[in-house]
Amino acid sequence: MNPPASDVVPLLELRGINTHYGPVHILKDIELAIYPGELVCLLGGNASGKSTTLKTLLGMVKPTTGQVVLDGEDVTAKPTSYRVQRGVTMVPENRRLFKRLSVKENLELGAYLRNDRDGIARDLERIYEMFPRVSERLSQRAGTLSGGEQQMVAMGRALMAQPRVLLMDEPSMGLAPALVQTNFELIQQIHESGVAIFMVEQNANMALSIADRGWVLQTGRVVLDDTAAALMSNPELRASYLGG
Repeated sequence: MNPPASDVVPLLELRGINTHYGPVHILKDIELAIYPGELVCLLGGNASGKSTTLKTLLGMVKPTTGQVVLDGEDVTAKPTSYRVQRGVTMVPENRRLFKRLSVKENLELGAYLRNDRDGIARDLERIYEMFPRVSERLSQRAGTLSGGEQQMVAMGRALMAQPRVLLMDEPSMGLAPALVQTNFELIQQIHESGVAIFMVEQNANMALSIADRGWVLQTGRVVLDDTAAALMSNPELRASYLGG
């Protein structure tokens, strides 16, 4: 998609965010905006602050200063459950499924804040259509699935919350190389259904290949902010993250 028009209200924002873990300053004056329907990625090396950014957006980490704004509302002091109700959901790093529960039970847990039974049933059918392999394993314990199958269940569980913006933490981590391409195709499919996606990802080439925009974090600061196409051709980024 093209860059958002100046009069479009961001769906989710970080305004002047500083976050500390004890005396350690993790995020430094972060300004980010995610607009309706776009796919944006956050790149950076280990310990750059990527996961802390996600946790700050979701309310799992409270910033020292600054605001988290959801659809124009300051939600900095609001709990994670409130943000989920308002349409923010995360697919966590390493999937974090309830491994002893069945695939179907894991999917249903994604709708734990909903009470519209008919809508939940319709969304389950939609998940089965989107992830046919998941629909074949509904009674199977989630812990017995392959890494790729677990990732599909994790994405399906998040979609059951009817997100307006989906946060994804390292979605390709732990996947066999042959499954990474399939995984990103599924992410693109979710994006094309109208869900905004904010993705933290180590695989910069794959992330930028499907993203609209991207940011690069370095020691807690945003050092690059541009369209995905411009970042792909940025010499500094290519040298650091894209292999030449």
